[in-house]
Amino acid sequence: MADEPELETGAQGAPEAQPSTPGAKLRAAREARGLSIQDVATRTRIAQRQLEAVERDDYAALPGIPYAVGFARAYARAVDLDEVAIAAQVRHGVHNSDMGARYEAFEPVDPARVPPRRLAWVVLAIVVVLIAGYTIWRTQLMTLPTGEEIAQEQAQPAAARPAGADPVAPAAQPVVFTAIDDVWLRIYDDAGERLKDGLLKKGESFTLPSTAKGPMILTGRPQALSVTVGGKVMPPLGAADRTIADVPVSAEALLARGEAPAEAMPARGTRPSAAPSRPAQRRTAPAPASSEISAPPAPAAVAPAGDGAAAPQP
Repeated sequence: MADEPELETGAQGAPEAQPSTPGAKLRAAREARGLSIQDVATRTRIAQRQLEAVERDDYAALPGIPYAVGFARAYARAVDLDEVAIAAQVRHGVHNSDMGARYEAFEPVDPARVPPRRLAWVVLAIVVVLIAGYTIWRTQLMTLPTGEEIAQEQAQPAAARPAGADPVAPAAQPVVFTAIDDVWLRIYDDAGERLKDGLLKKGESFTLPSTAKGPMILTGRPQALSVTVGGKVMPPLGAADRTIADVPVSAEALLARGEAPAEAMPARGTRPSAAPSRPAQRRTAPAPASSEISAPPAPAAVAPAGDGAAAPQP
């Protein structure tokens, strides 16, 4: 009789059997917190069927060892269990031995965030399209143009250029100032820097630097200068013996003025030819006077004849 209470007390105080597998521990922790398997799936964002496989310790139904360990760790965090211990037990259950941290580097921190295979295929397709596009572009870039294409490219500028236009760019043609007579001049650019300042003696020339920006000229005798652009004579820069200032003398500005007419080129010879013409006019001026003096004798010679013919009539 005395021993019976002791046996009953021992039977009542016997501890319940603890779950031995990691899946059973996770299930027991979930049920102890009153959570359903769907609640855990919502917390972990892992498919319910995969969580059920973890509870059954059916690791063959999972994608692989890293996913099995990752799912178990996420499940353990959701039910407040030691995720490191659960992960070690899962690895031990899969390999029947402790694999240590051998697979830790391959385990996803959050398996729910692992990109699906569809996304991987989409990324791969985009990469293939980009590589193909770059290859085609590179091939077209390295392809030499055919003779037909070269001829068309050369014909287009020729058709667009007006007849008689100089194919050489105006800026590339040299501008040369040649003194027909001694002349003082100043050539300066738009910044005020003097490119030429002083007397240009007869026969001397000055070539405008090709780097000059907005060159202009100041001189009091523009008729004493012969200006050429690329060998073509330009019109006079101004009226004779009149000071000109800030006149553009770039190749573009001079070509816009046009070429000098053929009769205007020898500007120097106009003065000597005009000087002798004046004496010639003085010599020829008395000629009309002599003709006026000799004119009366002609009618006088005719008058007597008329008078003589009329006299016998009465």
